[in-house]
Amino acid sequence: MIKSLYTRVVLTFLVSVIGGTVISFLMATWLFRDKLNENMQIPLLHFGKDIVRIYDTFPLAEADAFVRGINQLSSYHIRIYEETGQFQSYGKLNGNKPARVTMEQVRQVLAGDIIQVNPSRVSTILLGLPLPTDAGTKALFVESTGPPSTPFLLKWLLNFSLYSLGSGSLLILVAARFLVRPIQKLTMATRRIAAGDFNVRLNIKQKGELGTLARSFEEMSHDLQQLEQMRREFVSNVSHEVQSPLTSISGYALALKQIDIADSERSRYLDIIITEAQRMSKMSDSLLKLSLLESQSQQLQLTTFSLDEQVRRVIVALQPQWSARGISFDLHLKTALLTADHDQFNQVWTNLIGNSIKFSGDGGVISVSIKQDSKSVSVRISDTGIGISREDQKRIFDRFFKADRSHSRKYSGSGMGLAIVKQIVMLHQGDIRVESELGQGTSFIVTMPVTTPAD
Repeated sequence: MIKSLYTRVVLTFLVSVIGGTVISFLMATWLFRDKLNENMQIPLLHFGKDIVRIYDTFPLAEADAFVRGINQLSSYHIRIYEETGQFQSYGKLNGNKPARVTMEQVRQVLAGDIIQVNPSRVSTILLGLPLPTDAGTKALFVESTGPPSTPFLLKWLLNFSLYSLGSGSLLILVAARFLVRPIQKLTMATRRIAAGDFNVRLNIKQKGELGTLARSFEEMSHDLQQLEQMRREFVSNVSHEVQSPLTSISGYALALKQIDIADSERSRYLDIIITEAQRMSKMSDSLLKLSLLESQSQQLQLTTFSLDEQVRRVIVALQPQWSARGISFDLHLKTALLTADHDQFNQVWTNLIGNSIKFSGDGGVISVSIKQDSKSVSVRISDTGIGISREDQKRIFDRFFKADRSHSRKYSGSGMGLAIVKQIVMLHQGDIRVESELGQGTSFIVTMPVTTPAD
């Protein structure tokens, strides 16, 4: 099977040229068959009659001597046969193989017939005439050893070239249609994508460069379709998340314009406005941070640090949150070193442990453990909180997604934390997964390679 587009184009060109040449040769030969035969036959006949007149005019010996000296023998070859089959030849073959003469042909000529031999039905290559001499009738066979006349040959070549050009061009046009059809499909698909239609199927079965291009194009179309869907969801989510605090800020700002409002109510309204503004600021900061992570424009500052010590420091930093609610920690932190961006992983543990604290009940227990082998190190953070449904677990790492929307007011947040965590882990060639049951708690497992991504 021919897979390469280059090979296909070359073979198509060669087949078209060779096929056009063969077709045009057959057409030109068929159209000029009679003229070509006439062009070869008439000179042979005239030359043969001239030889007959020489032998009719001179005695046999003088005629033989005269024939041997004529100039036309440079383009003709003569054989004079006896009844016994013996013959004498005159002239040079110029490297050509003499035409075959049978005894049946010799007898026909001796009987007075004029025969011509043209096995291809295109041109006469051998002409036989009776040759009366003073020693009796003999058989004269004349064949041409030179090319056809120049004017006729030029005319034949001109027509042959025209037919070759026409038939070859027709074949190339037909073949090019099959080569260009996939490109036309790609062009139309490109226009559809440019118009916003990403649901494109090319159905190109080829396996060469065009097939690879078509499959890559379909994959790109699928990715663009997903990207467009994500963009729409992003705009919808941002609008929804921003609308709520803006509504609160606008409403309480209008309430502050009232003259007879109490100082305590005014202070409460201002606190709400400040809280909502901080919420919007935090969401904006999270969006910017996630955008930088996804674009990889933020360079990783790789350092080797103690992973267990980093986790302990994060837990200590979050003490005001968990100690106020009577939450305790069960730590199994095996000594481990990690080569990664220290600040980014500090944010990973802050988000994960912060979520465990947020969704755990008062007096709950959060377990944190570290395991390491020769290839990777894993951190497991488990709580005894409200848990996550199996359906929500599929989208838990999507930005703006919040499991258990009915408690969204109780558990404040922008829904960006886990999306940022996953992006940081993926940038470090790691993996994060969730295990959870409703009402039984949640576990997040982060697995990182021991070696650095650059290694």
